[in-house]
Amino acid sequence: MDDITRRLVLLASTVSGMAAAMSASSAATFGNPDEPPQGAINTQDNPRGLTIPGPQNPILSGQFPTSVSPPATDVGALPQFWASFNNAQRRIHNGGWARQVTQESFPISTTIAGVDMRLAAGGIREMHWHQAAEWAFMTYGNCRITVLDPQGRAYVADVKEGDLWYFPAGYPHSLQGLEPDGAQFVLCFDEGHQSEYDTLLLNEWMAHTPPEILSLNFGVPAEAFKNIPLNDTYIFQSQLPGSLAADQAAVASPAGPPPNPFVFSLTRGPITKETKGGKVQIADSHNFKVSTTVAAALVTVKPGGMREMHWHPNADEWQYYIKGTGQMTVFQTGPKAVTTNFNPGDIGYIKRNLGHYIKNVGADDLVFLEVFRTAEYQDFSLSDWITHTPPQMVSAHLNLPADMIARFPQTNAGVMPL
Repeated sequence: MDDITRRLVLLASTVSGMAAAMSASSAATFGNPDEPPQGAINTQDNPRGLTIPGPQNPILSGQFPTSVSPPATDVGALPQFWASFNNAQRRIHNGGWARQVTQESFPISTTIAGVDMRLAAGGIREMHWHQAAEWAFMTYGNCRITVLDPQGRAYVADVKEGDLWYFPAGYPHSLQGLEPDGAQFVLCFDEGHQSEYDTLLLNEWMAHTPPEILSLNFGVPAEAFKNIPLNDTYIFQSQLPGSLAADQAAVASPAGPPPNPFVFSLTRGPITKETKGGKVQIADSHNFKVSTTVAAALVTVKPGGMREMHWHPNADEWQYYIKGTGQMTVFQTGPKAVTTNFNPGDIGYIKRNLGHYIKNVGADDLVFLEVFRTAEYQDFSLSDWITHTPPQMVSAHLNLPADMIARFPQTNAGVMPL
């Protein structure tokens, strides 16, 4: 075969390949852009191919209908972005319990580690401090928090369901459940590897310091320390504290109180975005000034509503689902698009800049937290971007007339109206 013949054969092969590609492209249909699709559409002529006759756990798989039968628009695979406190082992003590999901068990979660903790009325989380900042959201009951800043200014406050607290890394603090039934809360550390079970504890330091050093440090006889616990107490039952005013008076410093409160009421605070479909309430360093490394949003989506298609440019997103049933699709380059379901106690994680939406697929309000390791909450709305790009440019991309594009929401709505 001479060079000219070889070139003609290669050209014919290339043209044939392009024609096949164009044919495949034209074969793609609305709502099914990739060939072959991943969904049940593949089994229309062979329904037996959709069954799962082998071993399975219907109770578990029933929680993830979009994993068992993904939308035809899903394509490819992504690192697991679902985890849950529901299957995390609880560390149970007399005064309460804790369970955690860190990067060790949830590898994608590099920026945030999460803890779910319960304190009975009078139950105390031992005085301690961390090598990471602690951000918390109260999901139930009442709790008293104490913290000291580097200038020796003490802060004592009572928090209730819907409230936040934030302790910068290294700030010593304590937590105690109050009447009538203690507290439950979610902690977020601004470091994915931070373990709740690896903290700097008061009793451990005391027990591992020679008595004569304790005597010298505190100015009392060494015998005064003969009854201190020899192991950490972590969570233990104690008597209920006195009044808040009495505790605040007892720790008052000549330097006065800290300049910024360590607590914030998120659920009773301002509503940043609201439509008939739901609302978004934001707490970051603009309104919760002490929280310099964690920003968050509390999102409420009404039945049938949707947290709009969006992404976050400045941080990964750690999610905690409080109420309701949600369905989220995450979009990545490739393209890759994966859909999964979330229920109360579940955790989601989306890498920075990845597009996603969350739809309420239940009968009740969907309520969840978005938590970020950053000082400022930021997001981009897909509709906001499209409607602030020249219409001719958008029409050229989407084959939509300008008058149709003009009907798109022209703001960052947060939650789409029903």
